[in-house]
Amino acid sequence: MFGRNGVADNDHSRAIAGWAVVALVFMPFAAGYFLSYLFRTINGVVSVRLAADLGLNAADLGLITAVYFLVLAAAQIPVGVMLDRHGPRRVQSALLLVAAFGAAAFARSTGPLSLLMSRAVIGLGVAAALTAGLKAIVLWFPRERVALVNGYMVMLGALGAVAATVPAEAVLAKTGWRDLFDILAVTTAGTAILIFFLVPERDVDGSSAAAGGGLREILADRRFWKIAPLSGACIGSAWSMQGLWAPAWMTDVEGMTRTEVVTALCATAIVLSLGASLLGMLASWTRGKGIRPETLLAFVAILFILAQLGLVLRLPLPTIGPWLMIAIVGSATVLSFAIISDYFPKEMAGRANGVLNVVHFGWGFLAQYGTGLLVALWGQQDGHYPAVAYQVAFGVNVALQTASLFWFAMPGRGHATTPALDRVDFALDSNATGSIFSPGVPILLEEPLAQGEW
Repeated sequence: MFGRNGVADNDHSRAIAGWAVVALVFMPFAAGYFLSYLFRTINGVVSVRLAADLGLNAADLGLITAVYFLVLAAAQIPVGVMLDRHGPRRVQSALLLVAAFGAAAFARSTGPLSLLMSRAVIGLGVAAALTAGLKAIVLWFPRERVALVNGYMVMLGALGAVAATVPAEAVLAKTGWRDLFDILAVTTAGTAILIFFLVPERDVDGSSAAAGGGLREILADRRFWKIAPLSGACIGSAWSMQGLWAPAWMTDVEGMTRTEVVTALCATAIVLSLGASLLGMLASWTRGKGIRPETLLAFVAILFILAQLGLVLRLPLPTIGPWLMIAIVGSATVLSFAIISDYFPKEMAGRANGVLNVVHFGWGFLAQYGTGLLVALWGQQDGHYPAVAYQVAFGVNVALQTASLFWFAMPGRGHATTPALDRVDFALDSNATGSIFSPGVPILLEEPLAQGEW
């Protein structure tokens, strides 16, 4: 019998399989990530009403929206440790109840401070939404399928961004933003209960979850510090733009109507969802061809930079075109977390994903709030900010992303640091060759190692 204490079969590794894993493990965590994505992007739709009802400017909106990312960033490492120690079911269900409380508080906010505090509580409550799902995938699915299943997870979660457009606008038109957040509070609490009582337990080696040792190994790994700035600069910025500044640009710079903006946001959200699935399948296929996900991430970063330059330089492109590319980049976590899963063992997956998410969400906060500060410097003209304000703000982000791309492309990306080498168990199969000279000296390979060999 399935339940919160597990299954009748004592062999946990064989207790459930196939579609049972999808229904009882994958889908409940995907529902939690769906809600986190909805909360992440909902302010893009409700911001106009918030500004009108409570007298907020661009800097206020930027801070209130971005505090979500700040709290997420601060919570990632402790959440990662808890995931490795207690498992994703307990952590996710408990935190989603906190998110439900934050949504109910947001619905009752009366000014900037109460909006800020309640959105921070929402951010804390969804802090494990993605990493809990990723941890569950690592625990229940074979390693070679992780990138593909991650893609499906992000794809379904990104449908929350779709729900935050036309469906949310329909609710707003009938009930208002306060009732919308009350509905979200009830739904989030229901999802927490579902995860706690439906998802079967999986044995977690809590003894391996000591925070210090695992974190030291992650933070001492050169490969992590090659990938993290590029992943954070691109993915965090994409989240920032879609969550708040895309509708602002469309309204102030492109002169689109409210209906046109919501329709365009819906299109970008759909592309975000499909992009996650596409990137997951592409990563799985190219891995079989010998192309590592690092290469795909760099390619996506280049396209992202070009799309933003199209906006900044006001090139004669279709209005929605660059924003569709920007939306796809928001789903590139599929690649980043697949890369991280190759770097560290599964018992460290929660912490490794958490540390990377610190970079993602931290950059999202800086990009979202920083953009608001820069835009607000120009002041409004007839209720709109001038195009140059957005061009400068977006241009600063492009410069930082370009720098991180150059850093990523510098030699030395593939080698771990000395601490990692001191602990590595180096195993070669019959098709790979290699040698280790001494601890602290990079591994030299004549051919690439197969996945999972070190």
